[in-house]
Amino acid sequence: MSDATLAWRQYRLERKMFWRNPTAAFFSFVLPLIFLFLFGAVFSGNQANLNVLVPGIAGLSVMATTFNALATQMTFLREQGVLKRVRGTPLPGTSYLSGIIGSAATNAVIQILIIIVAGKLFFGLGWPKDWAELAVFTVLGVACFAAMGVAFSHVIPNFEAAPAYTNLVFLPMIFISGVFFDVDNVPTFLRDIANALPLVHVINGISAALVTGAPITDHLSDLAVVAVWTLACVILAVRGFSWSARD
Repeated sequence: MSDATLAWRQYRLERKMFWRNPTAAFFSFVLPLIFLFLFGAVFSGNQANLNVLVPGIAGLSVMATTFNALATQMTFLREQGVLKRVRGTPLPGTSYLSGIIGSAATNAVIQILIIIVAGKLFFGLGWPKDWAELAVFTVLGVACFAAMGVAFSHVIPNFEAAPAYTNLVFLPMIFISGVFFDVDNVPTFLRDIANALPLVHVINGISAALVTGAPITDHLSDLAVVAVWTLACVILAVRGFSWSARD
């Protein structure tokens, strides 16, 4: 059986296990929508703010369903000895990890589609003006934050500490990266930090596809920043990966 077939079977297994865990489904799909509708109610009647909020929540969803989910899951699998046991089976490691990462990527895509529909029905946005641009930034954002999640799991000492460690990165990044408000309105030093991080650039690309209709050529710098982060995180994820729990 080919590695691709085994990866597909592992992916299907991951999807079944995900839907059998209501808590995981809630935090992956419902929590970002709660943010969307709560802040949407606050900004009701102000279309300019809604035009910022919807792409921002889309970017938040990409990060939550990949970075947060994978950092926590990979820590659990490593510390519980699951990775070590899988390593001792005939299942190729790349097939096993591809199934896990593919499931997280699927959650991100589903969440983006839900937010697009919500933006159309409830927040005054139309359908995406450039589906190809949306796909490019979604795929690159998923790749970036998935690699970041796997890389970051290497520094988490145990599963109990995983939520604290991931929130230490996740919460500050979403608050300075223009998820809930225009990033241009934050103090200069925070804006400079945000511009050095990938989330604001993913949001810029999604906003162009959903709201402004600006061509992807106007966001090549955003693509470049996210691509550099993706490459760096992939290198760190591979170099620091361990199949065994820490002593």
